[in-house]
Amino acid sequence: MYICNDCPRKCNAKREALADNGKGFCNMGENPVIARADLHFWEEPPISGTKGSGTVFFTGCNLQCVFCQNEKISRGKFGKEIAVNRLKAVYKELIDKGAHNINLVTGTHFVNAIAESLCTPLSVPVVYNCGGYESIESLKKLEGKVQIYLPDLKYTDNELAIRYSKAPNYFEAATAAIKEMYRQVGDYVINDDGIMQKGVIVRHLILPGQLDNTKAAIDWVASNFNEGQILFSLMSQFTPINDCNIDSLNRRLTQEEYDEIEDYLIESGIEDGFMQELSSASEEYVPPFNLGENIP
Repeated sequence: MYICNDCPRKCNAKREALADNGKGFCNMGENPVIARADLHFWEEPPISGTKGSGTVFFTGCNLQCVFCQNEKISRGKFGKEIAVNRLKAVYKELIDKGAHNINLVTGTHFVNAIAESLCTPLSVPVVYNCGGYESIESLKKLEGKVQIYLPDLKYTDNELAIRYSKAPNYFEAATAAIKEMYRQVGDYVINDDGIMQKGVIVRHLILPGQLDNTKAAIDWVASNFNEGQILFSLMSQFTPINDCNIDSLNRRLTQEEYDEIEDYLIESGIEDGFMQELSSASEEYVPPFNLGENIP
């Protein structure tokens, strides 16, 4: 058991070994809980490559956004509690399957277990895939153990962050975290096979009806990073799979919204990165959370 202040929420919660102890915003215990571990092909091209990203989806989340596509695990507590040694074994199994990397999805609330599981370097890069609401102290536990950071920059408007994720000071926390991530790993490197070896990819999901939020995210990236430093991934895959009637979150992006943001991105001068096609908004991109036979 320990007193948890691992993320910017600073819950001061007593987290015990058993999962689902009902304390803290994430409602998770100390041991890692995972919902799926398998090869994943729906990340950015330098992450998924041709063989897939060895992706571990952790249960629970320190954001729990109202529009979350992975609600089954972020809030539904679906998953299996495992020990750190088993987590290490899962990495090896994914690498044996040919994974280009080990991709740790939404593991913020298990940062101590993740750091322990990476004490021995892996033969492939480690990707820390998170919502961006990270503390500098926790990120420093991962220094030298994570080669690729894949954070969201969800909100530039803290009122939206509170309304959709109950996350005060999200913008300040996320931008400070992104700068710390870049400090740790430096400029991005992609090998001759097109696979990322180190660096930062900042993701932003365009929310319908909230284009000013997206434009401000583009502005922040353009103002804080130069060409060759980081990659920027602008996502248009928002899919209202939950019954969310807040603002305009009950619909997908319109073609007009997409075109407006595409033009803004071009004018920003950002050239290193990706922009999803509007057709990417589909429920088929939500992975099946079935634990799989590889997590006994």
